[in-house]
Amino acid sequence: MTDMSALGLTLDLALAGLTVGSAAALSGVGLVVCHRATGVLNIAQGAQAMAVAYLLRDLVVVRHWPVWPAVAVCLLLVAPALGVLMDVLVYRPLQRRGAGPAETMVAGLGVFVLLIGMVVLLWGAAPVSGAPSPFGGAPIALPGGHTLRPDTVAQLGAILVLCLAVAAIGRFTRFGLRLRAVVDDRRLAVLAGVDADRVSAAGWAFGSFTAGLVGIALAPYLLLDPYGLPLLVMETMAVAVAARLRSIPVAVATGLGLGIAQAELTRLRPAGQLLPLVQAVQANLFVIALLVAALWAGPRIPGGERSGVDGWGAGGRTAGRRGPTGGGRAALAVGLVLLLLPLGFRADDLRGALPVPALALILLSIVVVTGYGGQISLGQAGYAGMGALGTGLLMSGRIPGVPALPAAPALLLAVLATAPLGLLTGWPAIRRRGPALALVTFAVGTAMSRFVFQQPYATSGLSLDRPAFLAGDRAFYLAELVLLGAGLVVVRRLHRGRLGRALTAMRDHEPGAVAAGVDVPGLKLFAFVVGAALAALGGGLMGLAGRAFDPAAFDPVRGLLWFAAVVVAGADSALGAVLAAALLIGLDAGTLAGVSAVAVGVLAAAIGRLPGGIAGLAVRLPRRSPPQPRSLPPVRLTPAGRRARALVDARRPGPSDGGGP
Repeated sequence: MTDMSALGLTLDLALAGLTVGSAAALSGVGLVVCHRATGVLNIAQGAQAMAVAYLLRDLVVVRHWPVWPAVAVCLLLVAPALGVLMDVLVYRPLQRRGAGPAETMVAGLGVFVLLIGMVVLLWGAAPVSGAPSPFGGAPIALPGGHTLRPDTVAQLGAILVLCLAVAAIGRFTRFGLRLRAVVDDRRLAVLAGVDADRVSAAGWAFGSFTAGLVGIALAPYLLLDPYGLPLLVMETMAVAVAARLRSIPVAVATGLGLGIAQAELTRLRPAGQLLPLVQAVQANLFVIALLVAALWAGPRIPGGERSGVDGWGAGGRTAGRRGPTGGGRAALAVGLVLLLLPLGFRADDLRGALPVPALALILLSIVVVTGYGGQISLGQAGYAGMGALGTGLLMSGRIPGVPALPAAPALLLAVLATAPLGLLTGWPAIRRRGPALALVTFAVGTAMSRFVFQQPYATSGLSLDRPAFLAGDRAFYLAELVLLGAGLVVVRRLHRGRLGRALTAMRDHEPGAVAAGVDVPGLKLFAFVVGAALAALGGGLMGLAGRAFDPAAFDPVRGLLWFAAVVVAGADSALGAVLAAALLIGLDAGTLAGVSAVAVGVLAAAIGRLPGGIAGLAVRLPRRSPPQPRSLPPVRLTPAGRRARALVDARRPGPSDGGGP
């Protein structure tokens, strides 16, 4: 009897896990098909799913539309149209220009950030409930007393229909033949008369349709959150990565398997201190799967090969320019004004500006890793959070064997302890680049957030009080400016010296740097360690500015926004990091929440038309040329003068006479 009860519980949990597993499988199908049709990893899929889910809730709950007409509008009109717009406005210009995988990924991040900002502007940043379920109703009874939710059945049916439709179209239709031709060789297909743009638009429409389907499927079980739902959908990328963005059956099997495994793990209830850790693993199995899949299949992800020029920031680098141009001086003046202006603010306004220097240090870490080293890192928010958390733990005396420390030594030790953690992303960077490295770094940052920052046993009861001489906001802001200035000096010297030239060589052409004798693996590790230290310093200052550790401040989605902001400002410009920090905080504080995300998203999506970001644009400003001397009018010779000149020319020695050339 006990065995039958255990078997029944196992089956019930498996049926419950199919709900999340089928949504993950749908996400994997959309990513694989979109990549096979376009060659691009749709990193904006989570934001697309979130936007469609918010729209459906607005139509049904706020505007009182019937559920099914609202679903039809969202899935059959809005979602495919969004995919086609992404193709026409963002990806097609990049594809025609031959942009590299890194630049294409940044454009996708721009779409991701833009959609989040638009949702925040339209519906607010606070989580909302009440998302409608098209297949609500009583559970379906199965033999043996088991039940299955109607929406789960609908999702499984959608997976079957989509898989059969994709297989039939690919095998038996002319469009499938054109699709295979475009995937094999786009240029050759175009020469053969295939409309590659139409094939690409169909792939984006399908990918956006499945993203909307995933958002509608997951929303009824969650609070709709502009940051939470996109992150949850991004975690399901583990399904497509495990399938190496090629095999639909593998993606479906992986999604269903992970969903069932996550449900079955809820049976584990260990006693003692292991329970919170086990519960964290149970709730975040897709994060672990994404990290494992990215590490295992990373070098074999298309666009993640080790060889070849990455194309990062091509045409927009400003490194190696010794003196500031007119535009550079103007940008420097603007940066100084933005940093010094808060010193004249009133107390409340100054308090809102305290995170600016701290965030500038975090963004400076992205400049070192990405702008100078050419390595994409989407996990810097995790290192910033570790700096803030480590400072709080040391100040609260929560580290065994270490007494409670004052703020300054606690911050210093937290930075020194976090810096070696940069190896977590530096080591995978040795064999990965482009989208493969981006997925690894994102998974590491997400794992830090889920397994450390969101666990009460690690974050409860922390104290981040400032020292007495920095208790006032004005004094603390001045201290932040001093540390930011020190960070800028260190980064500038790093960039200008011999080590900076080696970093530039590695960034511009890694195989050439190896041939020139540069220790590329060691240099990558060094860049990530320095980046982790800078991010930890900024995170610790951010925690001290707010006098508390806030896990939401270091959310992985915010890390994506920070990365996109640095690229827009100029990935290889330390001054760009300062400007980006001031604009990110100042725009939202001075206008509405979400305005900064919209601005960054628009500029990042158009990065192909803005090489080098804003800093590169400032460098390329036309210089004022010195006045040229006025040319003298031609001299008119007299007949005698012309005869004299002809005589001189006739007697001038030529090359055959041994004269000059």
